[in-house]
Amino acid sequence: MKLFQVRAEAGGCRLGLSKGGAAAVLQSRHEGIATVLDLLEAQERGLDLEAWLASARRASRLLRFDAEPARGADPRLTVPVTPPEVWGAGVTYRRSADFREEGTGIYDRVYAAERPELFFKATAWRCAGPGEPIGRRRDSAFTAAEPELALVLGGSGRVLGYTLANDVSAWDIERENPLYLPQSKIYSGCFAFGPVIVTPDEIADPRSLVLRCRILRGGRELFCGEASTALIKRPLPEIVSFLLRSNELRTGTVLSTGTGIIQPVEAGLEEGDVVAVSCPEIGELANPVALV
Repeated sequence: MKLFQVRAEAGGCRLGLSKGGAAAVLQSRHEGIATVLDLLEAQERGLDLEAWLASARRASRLLRFDAEPARGADPRLTVPVTPPEVWGAGVTYRRSADFREEGTGIYDRVYAAERPELFFKATAWRCAGPGEPIGRRRDSAFTAAEPELALVLGGSGRVLGYTLANDVSAWDIERENPLYLPQSKIYSGCFAFGPVIVTPDEIADPRSLVLRCRILRGGRELFCGEASTALIKRPLPEIVSFLLRSNELRTGTVLSTGTGIIQPVEAGLEEGDVVAVSCPEIGELANPVALV
């Protein structure tokens, strides 16, 4: 099943579900559930999803659509869950370690170390959904897209679903001094994810996905790259286990797992660019770039 959210006319978000090519949107709260986060929290408490869906249909709470939700369609997609927190894992691909290294040795040591790099990435209001703008810092000369597979977690660290993410980062600021990492990573519009959350029953092996990234400028392709999640060095449960150490998680927390697609310096993001991250099993996440 795929979970998504659309913007409600009165503000806020409404839950959407898609299965077998058909989608439905919840028109009003049903049995205490109105959003994807409500649904995930209820499932963590033992909700029988199929029984809830049948009850929502009988109560005419679900409005059926003919096809999968699309960016720019009506109703409009937004972030597929409103996350309590967003975290990131870094230097999980060899290419990422090599590109960031400038003689300090720290990235190479992180790649080889037992402990992964984990960092706080974003709050909900800093996140962008499909079609919503991502940010390029005004004080950055080289801001890059970081296309990634992201995990949506339960409070115990159980993977509730998978989605696409763009861990937008000001690489020149991070390279200037590794202590500037928070300024490189955390700012308005620094993280996009979506378009949907795919439940684990539909992705047998999250380490067998191919992610693709295209950057368009003036409608023309400036950059295109792809990478397989098979190249992530660490098992995903291992990364999650480190995130759980001395750290309480809330249901709906998003963990982005690092990038293997390296945007060259000459293709740094500019205002008006469009970044499209895609994966056949999840869909496409496309966002315009804005100065922030």
